[in-house]
Amino acid sequence: MQRKPAGLIFAFCFFLNFLFSQDSFFTLSGIISDSQSGETLIGATVNIPQLGTGTITNEYGFYSIQIPANDTILVLFSYVGFQSVERKLFLKGDEKQNVEMSEAGIELEEVVVRANTLEDRVGSTEMSVETISPKEAKLLPVLFGESDILKTIQLKPGLPSGSEGTTGLFVRGGGSDQNLIVLDEAIVYNASHLFGFFSTFNTDAVKDLKIYKGGFPSQYGGRLSSVIDVKLKEGNKKKFSGAGGIGLISSRLTLEGPIKKDKSSFMISGRRTYVDLITNAINNSNRDNPDSDPIPAYFFYDLNTKLNFELGENDKLYISGYFGRDVFNFEGDFFDFDFFWGNGTGTARWNHIFNSQLFANTTFTYSDYKYNIANRFDGFTFEVGSNIEDVNLKTDFYYALNNQHTFRFGLNATRHEFTVGRLQAGSDDGEVAFSAGQDFNGLEFGSYISDLWKINDRASLNAGLRLSGFNNEGTTYFGLEPRAAFNYSFTKKFSFKASYARMYQYLHLVAAAGLTLPTDVWYPSTEKVKPQRSDQVAAGINYLLSKDLLFSVETYYKWLDNQIEFVDGARLFANDNLEEEFAIGRGKAYGLEVSLEKTEGQLTGWIGYTYARIRRGEFETLDPSGIFSQQGYFSPIYDRRHDLSIVLFYELSRKINLTSTFVYGSGDLRWMPLGRFTFQDVYGGNFEAVVPLYADRNNYRLAPYNRLDLGLIINFFPKWGESDLTINIINLYNRRNAFFVYFDPSFREVTDTEGNVFEIPTGIQAKQVSLFPILPSLTYNFKF
Repeated sequence: MQRKPAGLIFAFCFFLNFLFSQDSFFTLSGIISDSQSGETLIGATVNIPQLGTGTITNEYGFYSIQIPANDTILVLFSYVGFQSVERKLFLKGDEKQNVEMSEAGIELEEVVVRANTLEDRVGSTEMSVETISPKEAKLLPVLFGESDILKTIQLKPGLPSGSEGTTGLFVRGGGSDQNLIVLDEAIVYNASHLFGFFSTFNTDAVKDLKIYKGGFPSQYGGRLSSVIDVKLKEGNKKKFSGAGGIGLISSRLTLEGPIKKDKSSFMISGRRTYVDLITNAINNSNRDNPDSDPIPAYFFYDLNTKLNFELGENDKLYISGYFGRDVFNFEGDFFDFDFFWGNGTGTARWNHIFNSQLFANTTFTYSDYKYNIANRFDGFTFEVGSNIEDVNLKTDFYYALNNQHTFRFGLNATRHEFTVGRLQAGSDDGEVAFSAGQDFNGLEFGSYISDLWKINDRASLNAGLRLSGFNNEGTTYFGLEPRAAFNYSFTKKFSFKASYARMYQYLHLVAAAGLTLPTDVWYPSTEKVKPQRSDQVAAGINYLLSKDLLFSVETYYKWLDNQIEFVDGARLFANDNLEEEFAIGRGKAYGLEVSLEKTEGQLTGWIGYTYARIRRGEFETLDPSGIFSQQGYFSPIYDRRHDLSIVLFYELSRKINLTSTFVYGSGDLRWMPLGRFTFQDVYGGNFEAVVPLYADRNNYRLAPYNRLDLGLIINFFPKWGESDLTINIINLYNRRNAFFVYFDPSFREVTDTEGNVFEIPTGIQAKQVSLFPILPSLTYNFKF
């Protein structure tokens, strides 16, 4: 019975081979890796110049290409920053060639390092995609010197962030819940620490990060607006090594090495803040001081681990995990407050090479996100929390039929368990007790197939179809999701691209006003709450101005259905009928993204500009008694009209690097009142100010956001490895950008004829709260 699935796969591949077979060709395949660490290289290029054809390695480092029989062929292997490898081959049959590549040294000619960069991107069907390397992320100036690869990629066009200091992503009109974030193929539901100031990804442990804004490949589903695919390092198979850093608020350490040289390895990476150690010491020193107020304690930590084993020539096993927590604690004389939240993920992945054309990856993942708030006050305890837990099994196949057709197909199933707004409260003696909350479960599933078709030397098409579905307590939904991406290269320097993608989303984030907070709750599709859906079209051009300078323009339009907002005065906590607080409507988004990128020389970097427009409307409440006062279409708070980023790297010498970032963005929107009235409850008492008069939602735009950051990296080369001292200055010209706005009423005292004195409101003043003035930081990084 176990052979039947494999038999079906081989039958399907045989059928494809029969349709598209090519005589007198043999297949060259293998794995491309780093000779220093054994890490597989994603997107390495395999070129056959005399045939004018080539391919790239998939996300697991595997490649497959067909070569004419009975002919000597020169094959060129290349990868950014690595020395190219040339091999002359005369194939008498299918052959495996595993290739190890060495990093390019400073003595190598620039042409070696240039392979597989901008020209390959011009000719690829891939569009609406941004990547960034951990090396780039470590060079850029960042808050408190804490390198953050997810924050750094938000400097790319089309990725405006949320409010000051947060990691909320709002991609092409989508909300913060419409981003699929996967770490080693396991879903991460809340990718932030410190209430959004840092992401959960430790840059030292990351191997690769890629974000899709559109033109989504068929293997991805479940979210509407973006896919953020993060892959951890596999661990050094050659030698023991490490990296780390000591900063103002945190330290980190990564260790990796072989378990058995060239056959298996491990990687472990940890990070922790230590502000709580300082605050706890202060609290302890003031324990006997009755006039001292205790300082709350806060810290976060995360741990990444990975093992990989080469089981045989064609089999590899990877086991990885992530665990992270944020902990906030306050202990007073009569009142205690504890708040923690965090993610946990686990991945077990098996790679199997069936033959020179067929590669498979089977993955089991576990994901968990939870938060819990606990209050204890004078004999009474109050706890509220929420949790989502996933178990997923999926298998993906990569079939390189020939040099014109590369097929991908697979299926997956995910079991979701939800605990929504769990409330437990009561007295310590048990006399008073009450609880609230809901539990759900759901099954999400999908299957897909796609074909990357090289039509001719100029045109290529990646077309696919995904079938998705969701079941929850007897309610079942299905979604058919066509995908297509087309590229036409007029020359090697100029190409036109277009794409279309339909996406379904079966899970919804219960979040207030577009902000991303740890207390946000994930809610499943139900009989009343239908899946969200998007349709996006995009088109653009790529023009290679020179060998190292790429200009690109993309425009897009997106239709959004079954979008969720909240009714006026919605009650989000301890509510057993949460969906009655929902209003369901539609949305649309369109925009333009422009990029100029330089990749070589002493000065590198990019300039990105985004124009975007987002509208939502036609909302209807699920509960007839609910009120959604907004009429017509309106813009959500994350409708940032203009967004500009300038990122520069300058290598002054081998020892000194200078970096800078400048960002400018239209201010976020806020829902402001039109006016207030006052009342006096009891004659002689003070007047109270009330705010009942609101206009359309999000009717006020804050002042534009802008900031200039500078960085200086001083490199050292001791005998034991490498190190650097990183000096950052955040917000160089001390711009006070708005974090939020509040209203402060002013009063004057009045005495009536009977001698009563009371206060009368005389005005309301809006005041702005800013987070960061100019902030210098110092970090010491090392590598051995």
